[in-house]
Amino acid sequence: MTTIDRQANPLSDLDEWEDFLQRRYPEPKAGDVVEGRAFRDYRAEARPSVKEFYRLNHRYQTLDFTRAKRREYLGLERRTMGIWEAMEYLNTLVDDSDPDTDLTQIEHLLQTAESIRADGGPRWMILTGLIHDLGKILCLWGEPQWAVVGDTFPLGCEWSETIVFPEFFADNPDSNVAEYQTANGISTEGAGLDQVMLSWGHDEYLYHVVRDYLPEEALYMIRYHSFYPAHREGAYRNLMNDKDMRLFKTAVNAFNPYDLYSKTPVKPDVAALRPFYEELIAEYFPAKLRW
Repeated sequence: MTTIDRQANPLSDLDEWEDFLQRRYPEPKAGDVVEGRAFRDYRAEARPSVKEFYRLNHRYQTLDFTRAKRREYLGLERRTMGIWEAMEYLNTLVDDSDPDTDLTQIEHLLQTAESIRADGGPRWMILTGLIHDLGKILCLWGEPQWAVVGDTFPLGCEWSETIVFPEFFADNPDSNVAEYQTANGISTEGAGLDQVMLSWGHDEYLYHVVRDYLPEEALYMIRYHSFYPAHREGAYRNLMNDKDMRLFKTAVNAFNPYDLYSKTPVKPDVAALRPFYEELIAEYFPAKLRW
């Protein structure tokens, strides 16, 4: 990987953000009462690099920025490639200086998919686990970390206090726009998340790449798996419609444990698993997609 610009990319690698999420939202143990349970003090435990990542994310993720990125990327004119080819392309996103893991990106994706498969998940959900982070190829096109990963949140309305490090929004130019500082903002209450502009990142980008090929449940898993203020904290219910509420409960919340807790030091056998997953990919996707 090329030299990291610490101003835009303070994390040693993208897994550092996901490791932080695991500390912030520890896996429930048997007998835990999840609702109302006091989580660990993630503010005190967060590394300086993680805090700097969120400072940049909250400063620069504005409504105008997201609109510009949607115009730049959602024409899907960057490349034409198949799903496994995209996985191999993402596999070039490796930071050799990271001392904590030597797992490749493909191995991470396979761990998520294999966890769903081991639990008897439907084939479309196994496939969703395999591809859900492919949008991180945005990093390979020069996008800074804060514009690729991080908790997603609605724009054009007030920021929920449940968003991690909400104090960093004070530096966001949208904080000076009165219309954006109400509960609904530019959105209509109950109109549904499809009418809401979420902060830009790998979730929204991949959703648009695959939206014509997968079931609705899978698309919700992909589009909203980083929307932690909603599916982990219960925020922004005012912007959701009945479909959103139903699919967050049956799809997004069902997918979240596989996204957060499936990574282990044990490497999957990529060569042995590849035939199964290539067959599964061909069941849902054409040989080439626009990216």
